[in-house]
Amino acid sequence: MAKPQRNDLTIYDDVADKWWSDDIRWVRTLKNMVPGRLSYFDTFIDWQDKHVLDLGCAGGFLAEALDDRGAHVTGIDPAADAIAAARAHAAETGRTITYDTGIGEALPYDDATFDAIACVDVLEHVSDLQQVLNEVARTLKPGGLFLYDTINRNPLSRLAVITIAEDVLRLLPKGTHDPDMFITPDELRAGLERAGLIPGETTGLGPRGLTRRGDPTFGRLPLKTIIYMGIARKGRGQPRTQSDALD
Repeated sequence: MAKPQRNDLTIYDDVADKWWSDDIRWVRTLKNMVPGRLSYFDTFIDWQDKHVLDLGCAGGFLAEALDDRGAHVTGIDPAADAIAAARAHAAETGRTITYDTGIGEALPYDDATFDAIACVDVLEHVSDLQQVLNEVARTLKPGGLFLYDTINRNPLSRLAVITIAEDVLRLLPKGTHDPDMFITPDELRAGLERAGLIPGETTGLGPRGLTRRGDPTFGRLPLKTIIYMGIARKGRGQPRTQSDALD
């Protein structure tokens, strides 16, 4: 049997027409992760009237939750069909979220556009992590906040995410992740600093319970061995722009 393609991002377009249906377990799992993420992110920012980018928004779960908090939300993702589903759902529910198709390595926004950028379940999928972080720094306003989560790289995270979540429990489609693209906290901290961002605190994220349908719910955990989330801030000095030299 052929091995599944790793880091297979076609899965988001493949289920775009059912993104908001609650019919697909792994999509419900992604939706269930949003409250756990925001329970942490909310402690660092008042979203009301902030201009926020949801970087890697897929079908819009986090973007709509941020809209509910009063933010002016823009979402961007390379999955065109998922973006179409996000736009359609926003229109159905009377939301004014802006959705764009694009990649994190080349954000189509002016320097110092956003008060905050949220980037969840994304960094471990991108082709050029440092360029994404550079673009985050460029498009954040001075003092702006970068809020993220990603997957640690170690034998336990590979077991949990690939063997258990993908292969056994099918919480994610096989091939969703490439374990070689997982990112250690030290690697991410170094990349943030190279981009001109000031790393802040981090914490773990993981299953905390089950819904009535048997799907996991998520929240903060003390261990950062598998999934970790954190923040970084752009300094209030000279804004970083496209013309800045990159180390």
